[in-house]
Amino acid sequence: MIARVNTTSLPVVIVGAGQSGLAAAHAVRDTGLTPLVLEAGDRAAGSWPHYYDSLKAFSPNRFNNLAGITFGGEPDAYPTRDEVAAYLERFTESLSVEIRTGTRVTAVSSESGRYLVATANGDTVEASGLVAATGSFANPHFPDFDGTDRFGGELLHVADYREPSPYKRKRVIVVGAGDSAVQVAVELAHVATVTLASHQMPTLVPQLFNGRDVHYLLTDRFDELPPAWLARLLTGKMVMDTGGYQDAFDTGLLDRRDMFTGLTETGVVWPDGGHDPVDAIILATGYRPSLGYLKSLGALDDHGMPLHSQGVSLTHPGLVFLGVEYQRNFASNTLRGVAADAAHVTPALIAYAAGAHLPFTQ
Repeated sequence: MIARVNTTSLPVVIVGAGQSGLAAAHAVRDTGLTPLVLEAGDRAAGSWPHYYDSLKAFSPNRFNNLAGITFGGEPDAYPTRDEVAAYLERFTESLSVEIRTGTRVTAVSSESGRYLVATANGDTVEASGLVAATGSFANPHFPDFDGTDRFGGELLHVADYREPSPYKRKRVIVVGAGDSAVQVAVELAHVATVTLASHQMPTLVPQLFNGRDVHYLLTDRFDELPPAWLARLLTGKMVMDTGGYQDAFDTGLLDRRDMFTGLTETGVVWPDGGHDPVDAIILATGYRPSLGYLKSLGALDDHGMPLHSQGVSLTHPGLVFLGVEYQRNFASNTLRGVAADAAHVTPALIAYAAGAHLPFTQ
């Protein structure tokens, strides 16, 4: 159990009001520290309201509970985008903490043991600690393809995809091998001619294992493995088969090919040199952390990734991260994992707040 403290009148600033930021607000509040959540968007729910219409979470309801509020619904059902967003809004209402929406953090500096958090509206907030909870889903990753500037078709990230009707009877390529790539490709394959292009074949994991949802196995085994072990074990993308994905490949409804080598004005060039006319390319190529506001602080590496150990900054006491992929384990950056990660990093905030009047020592 985390001890309660009350050593400073300055708040702990939490950047981001998605699932990670909300979990952090709950954990910080329960220590006796005062959380202040700064959210760039107009509501607390993170990226969930903006995903494609048919998206479902990749873990069933029973595993998606943040502290204190049960998700509800059929325990083994996989919740929809709107159900997750509604749950996060319910959780927000239960917190009774200050959340400032429409407040984008632009830079963070440190002075005399405090963090100074600058926002786009010109305000500066003093903080006794900082939680960078902008997560892993706010900054879409666009790979650099040979010929991108020549391609005359539609090229978009899955972050901007909503539903399949605009692609009816069109030739579409979905790039990627993760959950979103397969989910979107199968959905589109019912109305369009679709190829999944990827460097590796996705590994489809049946939803049921010995009659039970596979997440029972994940929570019992995989969640206990350190990230370094996971990197060795998971050589490809694991995709939860929640809707006949294997059948789509087996029946030929969905085609899969090795990644194309470049783009032309009208289509793609495959590794064998063949050319395929294409109407649209949808990039399900993941996201990168949106942590630019920490660049001047020196808390990131040369690639913009956080310098941390299990979410605790290696460069700045009183700075922690939430929502980073494999931050502590397989569940990190997922709805079912953020509450445990928030509880893990909170002691670092308590320790720093207890001496927040002291200057940084680096």
